[in-house]
Amino acid sequence: MPMIAAPRNVTVAGDAPFQLRDIENGGGVAAEEEEDSPSAKKPKSEKFIFNTWEFGVAIGFFFVFSIGLFCIYLTMPPAEKGHIKLPRTLSDLRLLKGHLSTYAKNHPAQFILGYCSTYIFMQTFMIPGTIFMSLLAGALFGVVRGIILVVFNATAGASSCFFLSKLIGRPLVSWLWPEKLRFFQAEIAKRRDKLFNYMLFLRVTPTLPNLFINLASPIVDVPFHTFFLGTLVGLIPAAYITVRAGLALGDLKSVRDLYDIKTLSVLFLIGFVAILPTLLKRKRVYE
Repeated sequence: MPMIAAPRNVTVAGDAPFQLRDIENGGGVAAEEEEDSPSAKKPKSEKFIFNTWEFGVAIGFFFVFSIGLFCIYLTMPPAEKGHIKLPRTLSDLRLLKGHLSTYAKNHPAQFILGYCSTYIFMQTFMIPGTIFMSLLAGALFGVVRGIILVVFNATAGASSCFFLSKLIGRPLVSWLWPEKLRFFQAEIAKRRDKLFNYMLFLRVTPTLPNLFINLASPIVDVPFHTFFLGTLVGLIPAAYITVRAGLALGDLKSVRDLYDIKTLSVLFLIGFVAILPTLLKRKRVYE
């Protein structure tokens, strides 16, 4: 059942090392996510960045995922198919939630399969809009089940993106974010002994876009188990914020309202606690 999409990734500044991001795609706004998408604000290269093999792999993965989503879509009742649309605004999301509430209640397993498949598809192929998926989880499933769904799907999607980038991501990341990639590589090299704490810090705080973290981590040799655990745990605070907002979807005026100064301060405080062991160890070394 092709559904809509929702982590975790908004950038506010261009190519600087530290940027605010949509707190989920790992916790997001459509406009900001588009700034972080591969097609945003990049000059056309004179040479195609992928070779034939890399391009074939990307197309193959996309085709397999698309076929799976289409098969799920075919299993939906005909009355529901006409209401399926990827939301780009909160108004779209409210309409979609109204259309899908009965379907989710009467066919929970089928609905969750379509929801999860769509979320992971969006995360894997860097399609903006996963923030709306997180909001929908809160609106339809409540806080506890909503957080479980969002964290599971965001982690699965980030992992899928990680492995895809491991195969073909280097030319894309080097072309899109050369300075940011060098910065990230240097930071990872300095924190090899406490890498989990650093990954946890990155996931909790809006320091680097989650999209960039997903793509760049395999390129700078972040072990997958560290990436996976850092993502799984680090996405929980942002998922809670977004899912809770989904409960009051009718009162939400803008997705930007999700991350005000107070919320960002709390996230940075949590991130500071996560990275504190690394800071203390470095202090002991210098002493």
